[in-house]
Amino acid sequence: MKRITREHSIRIPLPVEAAFPLFTPRGEMDWIADWQPAFIHPPDGRTEEGMVFTTGSGAEETFWSCIEWAPEIYRVRYARVTPASRFAHVAVRCIATGSNSTRIEVRYEMTALNAAGEVKLAQTTPEAFKAMIEGWKTLIERHIAKN
Repeated sequence: MKRITREHSIRIPLPVEAAFPLFTPRGEMDWIADWQPAFIHPPDGRTEEGMVFTTGSGAEETFWSCIEWAPEIYRVRYARVTPASRFAHVAVRCIATGSNSTRIEVRYEMTALNAAGEVKLAQTTPEAFKAMIEGWKTLIERHIAKN
């Protein structure tokens, strides 16, 4: 298993204009407690094509870059590499489904770089990926309720 693609969609009770910023590196800091990106470029963490940041440590240290920033259509794509195991493209698209409802489409394309990466990919079953993204929904709904 060298390469897999996983997709899942969730709905959140926010207008698309409010939902989309939650999927930027800074926006994710608002709803993921242990999400602590270290911004390399630009240093203020502003999302733009070409931005670079890191997350994690040790074998899970991950380097990220924004490869598509299209806020006018509520789409963002990242390339990320965890050198100890895997590479991935991550795409998030937000689609208005009502004045206060947004569908979030999440797609990961992951490639194992070695045996450790093959283990990670094997663990990312369709069910595990769905559970991860549904977990995002729970965290976002908690964040909305607090604010």
